[in-house]
Amino acid sequence: MLRIPLLIRPLVGVMLLTSACSQAADTQSSTGQPQETAQAKPGKKGKKGSHKKDKAEAAADGLRHMGKLTQGILESSGLCAAPEAGTYFTFGDDGQPPIVYRVDGHGQQVAQFTLGAPNHDWESLSRDASGNYYMGDCGNNNSDRQNLAILRFRPATPGQVQKISFKYPDQTEFPPSKSERNFDCEASLWHDGQVYLFTKDRATQSTCKVYTVPDQPGSYTAKLITKLAIPGEVTDATLSPDGHRLILLARQELFILDGNSWADILKASPRHISLQGAGQTEGAAFKDPNTLLITTEQGDVYELDL
Repeated sequence: MLRIPLLIRPLVGVMLLTSACSQAADTQSSTGQPQETAQAKPGKKGKKGSHKKDKAEAAADGLRHMGKLTQGILESSGLCAAPEAGTYFTFGDDGQPPIVYRVDGHGQQVAQFTLGAPNHDWESLSRDASGNYYMGDCGNNNSDRQNLAILRFRPATPGQVQKISFKYPDQTEFPPSKSERNFDCEASLWHDGQVYLFTKDRATQSTCKVYTVPDQPGSYTAKLITKLAIPGEVTDATLSPDGHRLILLARQELFILDGNSWADILKASPRHISLQGAGQTEGAAFKDPNTLLITTEQGDVYELDL
């Protein structure tokens, strides 16, 4: 199996930026002084005048190429564990048919089904403790969509889809100015009766906004609960089986936030892992508490030891 050098480093001074709109006190960060301001990645459009990040990195091993997605699975955009052990659901984003594929850990297709809702721009998938799945139809490259939704379904009855429609409380223009385009959401997960939405900051690649909507069908204004200083464009999110580790995947990198509780996780300083050379990493799901499965838009499947 192909092994790709893995770079791991803590993000020095990366802070949690707490929203004034926070609805839950236990998700607010402390008011300590940041050591350093996070900056956009080199080669990406970012704010001028930002301080350079600490470049100290240590080589690590643990990323393994496991195979390729097969049988017409194009532009894998998300990943989530399926009910059947050792298999996962994946799907394509906008322009692809509304099909959910079940694959094994090497990318081999096991089954597929058609979801009873159009694929405007599917980007993420998560599940709750009762076996419901939540498809994030909230890809929003230009921050101009007004039909954002989470699609709730059960794999046994994929034609029966319940819609959770939502809008952002802080967006009034469609699209907003380019400097305000932080309403694309390619990462979401279910936790404790809420679907959490993590934005992809296309404006400055510095801030991941975190919103919530209830997991019940209906129309909602999402709640902005916090902002995370993530120097990258978040493409997926997944929570460890024990609930103590959040992974935010980005393009050829990921960020790890650890904590004893969900509130602690949302206050944690992210730890950065470079996935340079892996391709456009788009989907992530835990295989077990210490192993992550990752898919790319190009169809590659990787395992990563955490």
